[in-house]
Amino acid sequence: MKLNLAVGSLLLFCLSVVFWLLLTLFESALVGMSLRGERLIAFLLLVVPASIGILLGIMSLARREKSAWLSITGIILNALFGIFQLMVILFAG
Repeated sequence: MKLNLAVGSLLLFCLSVVFWLLLTLFESALVGMSLRGERLIAFLLLVVPASIGILLGIMSLARREKSAWLSITGIILNALFGIFQLMVILFAG
């Protein structure tokens, strides 16, 4: 079965949410780390997959795959999640 790009975009959104939950649960393990290190981990685990998910959704729309609504949903969810997490990293630390 060939996985289309829209489904990949939604899977990356789900992966970002799982990483967010894991970071929240195991936040106490990051206590001895520097603030810059915590921000880097949060950026790599939360913002980067969301950004890749946005790109996959846009590529799916550009390829005119069958399910345009999946692509649009993936773009919107990944964009909202990525922007929110980026603002948290930039302003709240």
